[in-house]
Amino acid sequence: MGLERNHNEDAFVLVPEQHVYVVADGMGGHRAGDVASSMAIEQLASFFKRLGESDQETVVSMPAPDTHDGVRNLVSAISIANRKIFERSVKSRDHHGMGTTLVAVHFSPQESKAFVAHVGDSRCYRIRGKEVTQLTSDHSYYNEYILAMPDLSEEQRAELPRNIITRALGMHDGVQVDVCVDDCEAGDVYLLCSDGLTGMIADEEIGEIVSSNGSLEAACQALIDLANNNGGEDNITVVLIRTDSHQ
Repeated sequence: MGLERNHNEDAFVLVPEQHVYVVADGMGGHRAGDVASSMAIEQLASFFKRLGESDQETVVSMPAPDTHDGVRNLVSAISIANRKIFERSVKSRDHHGMGTTLVAVHFSPQESKAFVAHVGDSRCYRIRGKEVTQLTSDHSYYNEYILAMPDLSEEQRAELPRNIITRALGMHDGVQVDVCVDDCEAGDVYLLCSDGLTGMIADEEIGEIVSSNGSLEAACQALIDLANNNGGEDNITVVLIRTDSHQ
C-alpha cells in the first residue's frame, strides 16, 4: 500500500495449485478501479481453477495456431476478463470507463518454463542472482514515444508524462495481450508488481533487495518500504515467486 492514496485499486491473486499468479492495477472514478481489478483477478482465478478441475478449456483468443497451451490459456482467461469488465462498464453508470492493467505468470514445472502475459504497465521481472531482467514492456504513452523517437535527450524524456497507459482491460470489447515464454532455472525469482513500485525504485535496487533477503516475505516488505520511503505516490503491490519452491 502506498502513502498518498486513500483507497487501494490494486488487487492480486495466487493460484498455486495451477501455478498461476496475477497482479492488477485498476483505474476509473467512483472507486470503479477497485471493481475492475477485482473482476480481473477473480476471472483469471476462476478460469484456471475450472481448467484444473475439468482439463478442458474454452479458447476465445489465440495468438497463433502453434501457440503453447500455457500461453493460449493465459490469453483466453485475460480475454474473458476483459469482456466481463467492458460489459460492466457499458451497462453500469457508476462503472463507466473503468479498466485495469494486469500482469500474470503461469508456470509449467515439467517444462521449466514461465508464461508471462500483460496488458498495461504492471510488470514482471526475473531476478537470477543479482541480474534483473524485465520481461514485460509497458503499454504506455512514454514507452511508445521513446520507441518511436529513440534519439530524444534525457531532458526531453523527462518532460514526457509517464502515467498515461495506452492499453488496459475494459477499454474495448477486445484486448491485445502481450505474451512471452521464459526458461526457468532453479532459484529464479519472478516479481509481479504494479507501477506503484517501479515508479518509486530502480531495477537495480529491486535486484539488490531480492538477492540480499533470505525470505521472499522479507524481500516483499523491503521493496514496499523503500517505495514508500521514496514517496509512495501510488498503491504498491508486490508478488514474488521462487521457482524451486513455489511453482
